[in-house]
Amino acid sequence: MSHNPLRLLLDFDDRIQRDRDQAPAFLHRRDRRFALDCQQRGQSPDAALWLEQMDRLSGPGNARQAGRAVQQRWRRINGGFAAAGAVFGVLTMAGLLFYDGGQRINVTVIIAFVLLQLLLALATTVQSLAGWQPWSWLQRRLQAQPPGTTLAQLQPALMARAAHTGGSLFALAGLLTLLVMLVVQDLAFGWSTTLNTAAHSYHSLIQAIASPWGGLWPAAEPSRELVEATRFFRASPGSTGTDPVQWGQWWPFVVMLWLTWVLLPRLLLLALSQWLLARKAERLLQRHPGMQALMYRMETPTLDTGNQHNDADDLPDTRTRARPGQLQDSQYIICWAGAGEPELPQALLAQDSRVLKAGGRASLAEDDGVLESLAEQLAGERAPSVVLVTRSWEPPTGELHDFLDQARARWPDGTTLTILPLAPDANREPAEHLVQPWLRFTERLPAGFANVALLPALPDNPYHTGSTA
Repeated sequence: MSHNPLRLLLDFDDRIQRDRDQAPAFLHRRDRRFALDCQQRGQSPDAALWLEQMDRLSGPGNARQAGRAVQQRWRRINGGFAAAGAVFGVLTMAGLLFYDGGQRINVTVIIAFVLLQLLLALATTVQSLAGWQPWSWLQRRLQAQPPGTTLAQLQPALMARAAHTGGSLFALAGLLTLLVMLVVQDLAFGWSTTLNTAAHSYHSLIQAIASPWGGLWPAAEPSRELVEATRFFRASPGSTGTDPVQWGQWWPFVVMLWLTWVLLPRLLLLALSQWLLARKAERLLQRHPGMQALMYRMETPTLDTGNQHNDADDLPDTRTRARPGQLQDSQYIICWAGAGEPELPQALLAQDSRVLKAGGRASLAEDDGVLESLAEQLAGERAPSVVLVTRSWEPPTGELHDFLDQARARWPDGTTLTILPLAPDANREPAEHLVQPWLRFTERLPAGFANVALLPALPDNPYHTGSTA
């Protein structure tokens, strides 16, 4: 099992998702046994050792490693950025150094371009630290399916690393192109600007830029005499009083300018992005809800009394004062989190019924679209009403509560919501103990907004036992 923080986090999250189908008692015994085995071996149990144990228990060929798949996908993305950066680096430097023999290569343009590259590199790091995702449109194209909750929190750092990878190859390819062109061509550098700038002011700017390497390579810091002698004007590109050799003495400065202010910042920021990604992955692993539950199971002893009686159905009296009401006719039906699949009961549908899906696998944008669509269609009705179909055996969630809070704020005043819990057999009424949580849920909603209803019993259903109300 790899100890790479990113891969470790993704593998751990994938294993926790699979453990949701297991019984809590089984998970407790399994993980407590693992902790005791580690204690006997003198090891401190952690996520990496736990995943290795889970892979051994799964058997050969059954260990899924989500982290490896994500790493391979991002390696391909980083490789694409690197290739694109190298190509653009060669083309950009060739364009900056274009020289037809009559016009000087303007050092001012190169300085401005270097400043632009430095600002872009810093902006990439800032967006990663702030959690912005300006690359979201590109991520949707590069990824076949939306990322999970854990991976989504790492997307800004992953995209920043990919961008710095492309930027580093851009800078390296540009530097190599510059060195090659210095060898194979006789380049003439100079400086020019439309602003009313004296040579001594321009020399002060050059000194400030060259301060990091001025003491190490004095030839790479142009003198004041060179600055004064190599100024040119577009209206008169020729220079009668300048020694032709002086036009080429700018190349050490140009090389160090690109190396110091383009290549080195990109390499440092690439290393920083890698460190930030690893640090964020470690922090997310420590704060993962599954890690907290795992540590509790490993630290808490299990107690087996030998009693085979399962008291899971011995529920306390949780009845409420609310009772299921009558199912109101409504042409708008929302199927929440996959409820009603594969099909809704025929008693619920009418010719003008409109069925919408929200929650579960639906994205937040799709949920928002459902709310906006219903808000527009309910605006013109006298008594607007909506039916929300749910699975009775799945208790209400905070996600549903937030969805209904937004619905109440966006829908017209006076809109009523009928929550319809369905049993596994959609043509039968759900058990009473499954309806009670939904009744308590509606009591927590604003008064008059929502109520619970049950499907009317089928007259030819011999198993119907009457209303559970």
